[in-house]
Amino acid sequence: MEAYLYDRKDGDRVACNLCSHRCLIRPEKRGICAVRENRNGVLHTLVYGMLIAANADPVEKKPLFHFMPGSLSFSIATVGCNFRCRFCQNADIAQMPQDAAGRISGRETSPGKVVDNALAQGCASVSYTYTEPTIFFEFAYDTARLARQKGLRNIFVTNGYMTAEALDMIAPYLDAANVDLKSFSNRFYRDTCGARLDPVKDTLRRMKSKGIFVEVTTLLIPGVNDAPDELKSLATFISRELGPDTPWHISRFHPTYRLTDRSATPPETLIRAREIGIGSGLKYVYTGNLPGDRGEKTYCYGCGKILVDRTGFRINGYFIENGRCPDCGEPVDGVGM
Repeated sequence: MEAYLYDRKDGDRVACNLCSHRCLIRPEKRGICAVRENRNGVLHTLVYGMLIAANADPVEKKPLFHFMPGSLSFSIATVGCNFRCRFCQNADIAQMPQDAAGRISGRETSPGKVVDNALAQGCASVSYTYTEPTIFFEFAYDTARLARQKGLRNIFVTNGYMTAEALDMIAPYLDAANVDLKSFSNRFYRDTCGARLDPVKDTLRRMKSKGIFVEVTTLLIPGVNDAPDELKSLATFISRELGPDTPWHISRFHPTYRLTDRSATPPETLIRAREIGIGSGLKYVYTGNLPGDRGEKTYCYGCGKILVDRTGFRINGYFIENGRCPDCGEPVDGVGM
């Protein structure tokens, strides 16, 4: 299928305008994502409808804790990614085209079938997740439009490296996003992910300005992106530029893929990071991959009452009344709270 968002250049080259790499692709070559190919001066997507995963998940798994809590989200992905994160947790599918000589796997389907499956399984939304939704943008866009017509919400779980053009195109149909803000260091993005920090910050600002509900996730890697000063800068950016009501998820790292020389994140590092986030003015800071920690729960920022009691992705108790804390009356930020 012919791709969206590209320009033809001389010599049958094409400029892809989907993500902030803005690849200039020669004939019969692919972009950095390895799923968009120049065929005689026409850019093609190689993954349209080729789903490698399709599941009904709790929306909390995205993770989204303040968007329609307790609901199911039909979650889909194709292979591929525009990042090369050394710590990729879904490398078997996200890095498949790069690591397996261009291989594209998946089961062919249509936007209509995705929406039908979502409705049949009682889902309230469709999530474009597991890998980077930007690289299967055409299928995500067509599905999101149809999903909206059928009363479903749309969610991106993304690295935030899309261009302004791509965000402008999907924004009318995009209700929420969880964006990985992987570090507040450009060196980290360059050396560990093969990308840059500033385009991610720009995407976060644009999403907020367009009324898309945003939650942020940061995976803390020992000795790599967990320095207190960096976490303070990151949390301050979220609080000041995205708003103190923006939930921040701090997740525990486990050695994987090409980053196996680091130990798992110590629990005390996540607890300290949560304290930094709250100290920076954030109302809702959560610890992830740390079962049983108090940081899994939602507390009233006014009086400290537990408002949502969670264990992992499961809600054990829900105590919000009419969008407010029942004890002190403070509003609880989010959608469908």
